[in-house]
Amino acid sequence: MTPDHLKKLLDNVKDGSTPVDVAVEHLRQLPFQDVGCAQVDHHRELRQGMPEVIFGEGKTTAQIVLIMAAMADKGSNILVTRLSADKALELQATFPAVGYHDEARCMTLEQRPVEVRGRGTILVLSAGTSDIPVAAEALITARFLGNSVEHVFDVGVAGIHRLLARRELLCSASVIIVVAGMEGALPSVVGGLVDKPVIAVPTSIGYGASFGGIAALLGMLNSCAAGVTVVNIDNGFGAACAASLINRRD
Repeated sequence: MTPDHLKKLLDNVKDGSTPVDVAVEHLRQLPFQDVGCAQVDHHRELRQGMPEVIFGEGKTTAQIVLIMAAMADKGSNILVTRLSADKALELQATFPAVGYHDEARCMTLEQRPVEVRGRGTILVLSAGTSDIPVAAEALITARFLGNSVEHVFDVGVAGIHRLLARRELLCSASVIIVVAGMEGALPSVVGGLVDKPVIAVPTSIGYGASFGGIAALLGMLNSCAAGVTVVNIDNGFGAACAASLINRRD
């Protein structure tokens, strides 16, 4: 339930168009609903301004169906992350209106228009083409949360002129998400060029000594550019959530 839905319900009770008992039934399953395999948090959007998101990896299709059905019944928009194409195909049989975003491995169900709530634009950068899946997850999530989003892919430090050619776009963004594997150097460069919040996302892309993203993570944590914030390895979703909170209008 969104704040707007709650205000409308209370206004309807006030003017008599909705009986009190009906309103109580609407509110009965706040703040959560037990569906057996999960406790669906319908109250999260009221508390945090963003709905509960389903992490698809490790869940069966049947479990995801139960959770989505509970959320859909409340009129919520739904985002499922880390979802394989096979599971997405199975879910489309139950929810024909969903959209699957292959690069991002995300599924969305929009039952109501996404309200643009950001004061500016979130820019998503990827160092390499191999980092695009994580960057795409950030992109889809940021849009789902009501932000205007731009992206530029494959602008890593091995060809720094590709990044410098986008100086105008860099400076126009409100928040910048920088996704990089290997040595993870790109966020430091970006952080030294702009006066915007920079959120760094290390990826697991790289050869053996990258240690599955740990080298990039440590490089980002030791950034010489002041103010760079770092999220977990491959966590494009978490970066987008943080960027959305920073970008939100008062």
